[in-house]
Amino acid sequence: MASTDGLVPITRVFLASYYDKYPFPPLSDDVSRLSSDMASLIQLLTLQSPPSQGEASLIEEANQQPPHKIDENMWKNREQMEEILFLLQPSRWPVQLREDAELSSTLRHLKDNFDKALAAMISFQTKNSERVFSTVMTYMPQDFRGTLIRQQKERSERNKQAEVDALVSSGGTIRDTYALLWKQQMERRRQLAQLGSASGVYKTLVKYLVGVPQVLLDFVRQINDDDGPMEEQRQRYGPPLYTLTKMATAIRVFLTLLFQRYDTFKLNKEQMNLLSEAAIVYTSEFERFVAFISDVFANSPFFISADAAGILGSRENEEYKEIIVQAGRTYEVSLMVESENSYIGWDFSLMQGKISMVFLFEPFFSLCNLNYLFAFLAWSYNKCFLFGSHLMWFVLFLFYQDIGFSVEYISASGEKTLILPYRRYEADQGNFSTLMAGNYKLVWDNSYSTFFKKNLRYKVDCIPPVVEQKVEDEDGLES
Repeated sequence: MASTDGLVPITRVFLASYYDKYPFPPLSDDVSRLSSDMASLIQLLTLQSPPSQGEASLIEEANQQPPHKIDENMWKNREQMEEILFLLQPSRWPVQLREDAELSSTLRHLKDNFDKALAAMISFQTKNSERVFSTVMTYMPQDFRGTLIRQQKERSERNKQAEVDALVSSGGTIRDTYALLWKQQMERRRQLAQLGSASGVYKTLVKYLVGVPQVLLDFVRQINDDDGPMEEQRQRYGPPLYTLTKMATAIRVFLTLLFQRYDTFKLNKEQMNLLSEAAIVYTSEFERFVAFISDVFANSPFFISADAAGILGSRENEEYKEIIVQAGRTYEVSLMVESENSYIGWDFSLMQGKISMVFLFEPFFSLCNLNYLFAFLAWSYNKCFLFGSHLMWFVLFLFYQDIGFSVEYISASGEKTLILPYRRYEADQGNFSTLMAGNYKLVWDNSYSTFFKKNLRYKVDCIPPVVEQKVEDEDGLES
């Protein structure tokens, strides 16, 4: 099990500096030119014969903006390629087209190109999934728990594949299939977010009994935030992928309309060359993008050192201090305020402590439901586990990481006035406006704890009031 000491999840700032090393060479100018030409051909076909309801829906989809997420666009390109390959099967061709030797040869050549691009897409997704799982497992316990995780991953993936196979067997379309695949992917992501946001006793079980490191929980909680690390990826590499998504959709729409109108609309030589060039440019550019993004992902870390995060991040972290408040002690910060209407603000939290664990042996004991552990690994399995007739019984002695906090005012004569009443917190942010100048004391109280010290991370600020400058008018009077 690799150590996570001193590591923090990747940040958007770090990814920005990392992606600076991997600029994507722009797409060929042929992409925009051919996409425009394909749109003109689609319009020509709709003028030849008004689109059916299904065709109109497809055209509307082609005119919409592609999805924002990188992985959703990858799935969308894969879906469009499968739809195109379905159309390029000779059995799907109009009878008149099969008699056109030149166009038939062109379509067979295009099918080879799309087969190759689809294989590259599948290989990328498979390798990337394996890399992520392998990386995650290096930070998980290398004992029976790790073995269980691998077994459940394999079982859950078989179940998901069986769900897809059942849909296909029942007559589900390619579109239905990819809708299910994306639904499964989003369910994994939702479960990841839930696990990363775990709290209380459940969080303790996940971390200490199952062995999931805190830094990994932090990673899965924030990685897909709207303004999180992945947003940097979308802004850097999304635009060229979005362009390719629209191009693939346009090729599919054109082939769909063409095959339905082939009895009245024959491609001329120029139009045939345009279709061929568009398909070749799309598949070659998509393969280039997949090869590029594979290298980027392969070298991108999940975690970075806290020092690197501090250097690359904002100065916010530099303003925080850390202190250990020993058991039975208090810690105080005094602020001398020179004028009323100043603002005193604070932000503090307790760093993760440790937990005691006792091992006993009890017969016929079943371990708790591990569903959310496997959700963390993006697989779920709703069963409890029985490990034989004699099991290790984990008894957890939980203590909640909180600390007392209060704010008081001390006059020149030493008289104390309570500003913020005592209360115990795991973390807190707050501020207030001072009513008078003098000494304000912020107190963190761990006197109630007999055994446990608290690792406190805090920041306090005193902001003087904003005083408007007086301006003299032309007569020398102040206003």
